[in-house]
Amino acid sequence: MTKKMILTCMAIGVSVAAMAQVRVGVKGGWNVANISDANSGSVDKSRSVNSFNVGAIADIPLSPILSLQPGVFYTGKGTKLERGESGSLAYFKTTTGPRYIEVPVNLVGKIPVGNDMRIFLGAGPYAAFGVAGKNKWESTVAGAHTSGESNIKWDDDTPFNDGDPNQGYDKYKRFDYGGNLMAGMEFGNFLVSAQYGLGFGKILSGTDNSSDDKGKNRVWSFSVGYLFGGSK
Repeated sequence: MTKKMILTCMAIGVSVAAMAQVRVGVKGGWNVANISDANSGSVDKSRSVNSFNVGAIADIPLSPILSLQPGVFYTGKGTKLERGESGSLAYFKTTTGPRYIEVPVNLVGKIPVGNDMRIFLGAGPYAAFGVAGKNKWESTVAGAHTSGESNIKWDDDTPFNDGDPNQGYDKYKRFDYGGNLMAGMEFGNFLVSAQYGLGFGKILSGTDNSSDDKGKNRVWSFSVGYLFGGSK
């Protein structure tokens, strides 16, 4: 057997061993979402809305302390605008809650801290596609209360389309992208994590001004999960 054949067999063996340790699992939890409203990309905390995330992940070991974690999630984002006090004679509130199919790919470093326990830190990009969501509103004027809701309207943008015929001031861009920072802990097959999603693209239809960072998704996610298979 030549040296080249030996090296090829070794590479195949390492790949098979690594794939044998790949774990898949489920993960879900609570989102605190907002949309940036300042040139710097910061947000007004009073405009945050609660939502959720649920999906599936894979844990692909690259080394004893490093893994690649791709996933697919159904996740909620959005923001609110509120004027006045609820129950007063003059009050107004609008809430927007877009829902996305999101695909993150995080590179995760793991530090053993005990018997089958690891602290992990990770980062990576995400791409998301808008699929649902509602705009809700309620108001009180001179004691008369009204409310309503409507489905979110989506632009037909794609990452490679420069001439979009379906833009509108009342529509959201369907495609979103950004980056994630995450931290958490594994307990055998269980995990808990906190993650911050930083949107890079403006989400309102027709808004492509790159001179500021207004109108971008900002999402804190707090999740629990379970990875099937033997713990790493």
